[in-house]
Amino acid sequence: MTMSTTRWCLMIGLVLGIVLAFGGWWALVSAVVLAFIGLLIGRVAEGKLDVAAVFGKATSR
Repeated sequence: MTMSTTRWCLMIGLVLGIVLAFGGWWALVSAVVLAFIGLLIGRVAEGKLDVAAVFGKATSR
């Protein structure tokens, strides 16, 4: 069973957060934020999150 791109990016975000986690409460918050960012990047990379649909098109007036 292979890991999807979303899971890989989530793991990368968590690892980066753990690297920063040697600092207390704010490090825990930063780990969660980095994991969420990694999840979003993975969703965009897999095509499961359409960034244009989220932010809207500039020509859709």
